[in-house]
Amino acid sequence: LNIAEYAAIKSKKGVAVFSMEMSASQLAMRLISSNGRINASRLRTGQLEDEDWSRVTSAIKMLKETKIFIDDTPGVSPEILRSKCRRLKREHDLGLIVIDYLQLMSVPGNSENRATEISEISRSLKGLAKELNVPVIALSQLNRSLETRTDKRPVMADLRESGAIEQDADMIVFIYRDDYYNKENSPDKGLAEIIIGKHRGGPTGSCKLKFFGEYTRFDNLSHDSVGSFE
Repeated sequence: LNIAEYAAIKSKKGVAVFSMEMSASQLAMRLISSNGRINASRLRTGQLEDEDWSRVTSAIKMLKETKIFIDDTPGVSPEILRSKCRRLKREHDLGLIVIDYLQLMSVPGNSENRATEISEISRSLKGLAKELNVPVIALSQLNRSLETRTDKRPVMADLRESGAIEQDADMIVFIYRDDYYNKENSPDKGLAEIIIGKHRGGPTGSCKLKFFGEYTRFDNLSHDSVGSFE
């Protein structure tokens, strides 16, 4: 969602967010929290402090000037998603498509097995990106097996239900937060490790970002905090 927010504000292009896990109102709350640096819990419960109100106003004003389109239709099919994106491309100069998340999409009439469905969805999204010349960011679930490992950093094999995702994607990015698993003694408290597992034609590696849980927001670290790529 941070990427969608940044793209909409900086590029002024249309951004389509297809959310099948959270409602449009929940996503709007997150956008306001992230953009205004407002504690998400206080915003959600309405227990705002005096200094929060000006931030809410500023965040709403800025977001109103963007072209973020949120569609929370459950179980949307690739065909319907393609139709909606074509219209947004024609009418609002669509520049980014975000899908949360891929496994919640559906393929009508296809009941062979879930892996086959995911493969079809993945190929369809690849075709959509090429047709519209618009990047597609599709979130994916990971296998639960990584929870049993000592090193819980996700790897390519953890992508759930289909190797087609690994094959079709131009870039695969994982997020790992050590303090999620080691709440008391994590050396990386408040940090998120961004792992580039695949980059077609580019380097892989990792870097770290600051994570503000109260805003559900990622920000850059200082320039002297570098990552490693190869």
